[in-house]
Amino acid sequence: MKKALQLASVASMIDQFNIPNIKLLRSIGYKVDVVADFTNPGNISIERARELIKQLESMDVRVIDIAVPRSLDPKTVISAYRRVRELVTTEHYNLIHCHSPIGGAIVRLAAKNERKKGTKVIYTAHGFHFYNGAPLKNWILFYPVEKWLSRYTDILITINQEDYKRASGKFYAKKIIYVPGIGVDTEKFGLHANGSNIRKELGIKCDDIMFLSVGEFNTNKNHEVVIRAMTQLEQKLYYIIVGKGNKENELKQLIIQLKLQDRVKLVGFRNDIADIYNAADVFIFPSFREGLSVSLMEAMASGLPVVCSRIRGNIDLIDEKGGIFFNPSNVESVADSIHKILKSNLLELGKHNFEKIKSFDLKIVEKSISEAYGVRVSKN
Repeated sequence: MKKALQLASVASMIDQFNIPNIKLLRSIGYKVDVVADFTNPGNISIERARELIKQLESMDVRVIDIAVPRSLDPKTVISAYRRVRELVTTEHYNLIHCHSPIGGAIVRLAAKNERKKGTKVIYTAHGFHFYNGAPLKNWILFYPVEKWLSRYTDILITINQEDYKRASGKFYAKKIIYVPGIGVDTEKFGLHANGSNIRKELGIKCDDIMFLSVGEFNTNKNHEVVIRAMTQLEQKLYYIIVGKGNKENELKQLIIQLKLQDRVKLVGFRNDIADIYNAADVFIFPSFREGLSVSLMEAMASGLPVVCSRIRGNIDLIDEKGGIFFNPSNVESVADSIHKILKSNLLELGKHNFEKIKSFDLKIVEKSISEAYGVRVSKN
């Protein structure tokens, strides 16, 4: 039986990005191993990580818990490299699909010799750390490393147009392709969801305006700028943030400091995310950096208008018919954009987003990934 390895830094990446890939590999006859950090699972709960292990095992997938680092801690990097190298040289995978910058670097280096024996290595760049407007240090560190590692890559998958254009003709991967993100199940969101109970739970009335963000509580997701902008906005506007992360306590203290406890709520990790999208009026997305955001695609599939930062990835998804852009570093820009969208036809903006996101549907992405895995897909 053919063998495949899916590797990501943390379990949340497997949960949120890679289950369709794993199902696809199983459907075409691969025995699949999954490597990620399930002990510190990222922006999902420990309970969800345990459920994910059971889900994968029920699919006859072997789960291997390795602390794949998300930062350049030498001890952790070396430890992960040794374990991954032992795994790939023992199992002799036919196909390896890796994700995340450091995880992708570790497995591509570990599999150098295996590639000479026929192992196919695919790397999905979920947004390069070097991009238009990125700090100089990002370009100095990440650009040469990613370019060098592309020598050990059979297929480099980019998920936004900026990354695709930058890698094409400059990187050394045998093949560089554009795939529209990880896709979104457009049938899941907006059709069967019911947000009325969510509003009741959160104490938000029908005629109040609910803004929603979904994303990890970290510096890059930049929830702070919207919280600060809330001080400049009307009292009947509420801001709900779904997620978890290392900045949670800091955000809670900021909310208290600005006396916004009644209007800004952190609701943690949720399993009823479709209902939460359905309860919202506007999706607001203030990230500094994105590849192609899953939560933004889900919001569009839920028929929500969008206020977001003008950055790579976001501009692939949102246009002036579906939302308004702002400068994510400027509180006044965020507040001004919120004022503007509240004066717009929210229903029409949401309808436009709902139609546009159909071209990013999961089925379209699965076709591209199938071809990357070597499966011939009918054009019919």
